[in-house]
Amino acid sequence: MPPRIVITGVGLTSPLANDLPAFRAGLLAGRPNVGTLVPRYMEEWPAGICDFPVNRHQSRKEARRGTRAGQIAVFCGREALADAGLDLSLADPARIGVFIGITEHGNVETENEVANIKEFGYDVKYWSHHHNPRSIANNPAGELCLNAGVTGPHCCIGAACAAGNYGIIHGAQQLILGEVDYALAGGVSEAIHTFGIFASFLAQNALARHPDPNRASRPFDRDRNGIVIAEGGCLYVLERLEDARRRGARVLAEILGWAINTDATDFVLPNATRQAEAMSLALRRAGLRPSDIDIISAHATATPEGDPKEIQAIRSVFGEDSGAYINASKGFFGHAMGAAGALELAGNLPSFADGLVHPAINIDHLDPGCSIPNLVANQAIEAGRPVRAILNNSFGMLGINAALVVGRPEG
Repeated sequence: MPPRIVITGVGLTSPLANDLPAFRAGLLAGRPNVGTLVPRYMEEWPAGICDFPVNRHQSRKEARRGTRAGQIAVFCGREALADAGLDLSLADPARIGVFIGITEHGNVETENEVANIKEFGYDVKYWSHHHNPRSIANNPAGELCLNAGVTGPHCCIGAACAAGNYGIIHGAQQLILGEVDYALAGGVSEAIHTFGIFASFLAQNALARHPDPNRASRPFDRDRNGIVIAEGGCLYVLERLEDARRRGARVLAEILGWAINTDATDFVLPNATRQAEAMSLALRRAGLRPSDIDIISAHATATPEGDPKEIQAIRSVFGEDSGAYINASKGFFGHAMGAAGALELAGNLPSFADGLVHPAINIDHLDPGCSIPNLVANQAIEAGRPVRAILNNSFGMLGINAALVVGRPEG
């Protein structure tokens, strides 16, 4: 039998909060926090903006030399280690791995350098010698390793908006293979700092507009009109259950099963059949039936195409009477891209302890195409039973789908 993999620590930053208790409190209260931003060359748009103490774990020089994604990774990783009670001085640094999902990396740095040399007549002698280490794909994970003195394997996993789930899955796989004893795993995103992502979503007519930025992201609502781009991050400490017990660690959840697949049908449009197949495979690998799931954390981008396709996929797997509650997080702070899946899982983990289900918000007029029993709309509810298992959905461009099942920390 493969070893059981558990979550023992959580570190996060989001537009809503910078720790799990405050993050959860905001979700339960139905309290969004979306600001506005003026991307280079563009007008003002709603955006999810993080405000965390960068210099808690980095010197000003370290933060200045690196990237925003690196700052997020260092903060989340260090906070996760502290939350897990893991003393790095007592652990073998070669047996710790860092596995971070990202949507993209390097666009921010390249855009900034091009804008900089424009001021000097495009003379490349003004191009920063820091550009290469800043823009390589493994940068956020590498920055965390440098900061924490971790000498085990590290990588960043490019998986579009499924990356947060993918990072967790990869960390669990490395633990099962025996490659590491501890995995710092999840996702980060610095997406709001590149004008290109705003401009591209605008060109697709998929960028949310609303006079009130806190109401711009509207998953499942009839009047939803697109994505609110957000930055953020969430990393977990994962370890084998026997190791966690040996050191007396608090266990937050167990990783029960997962699945990753590909639509292979379109660059951006989702495929409900492939999404359903990912969910079904994750359940089978977890040894669970649809009726065993108590909460479905929906990807729910608030796009006209995406939301009804996901509901169609959920309905095909769970039917109309599974009893699973369905919620979503993007109405609270926007779409954190590579960090989305990891953050959305974090928001639901406390349900194992408190039995509450946070809502999807900004649903004034439910789209009939998104109607499904047990959709938790606008107000948190009590589950009315112990929460045993959660399904966390993450789907991304080029048809990548990642479904993750976590269970109540028992036995």
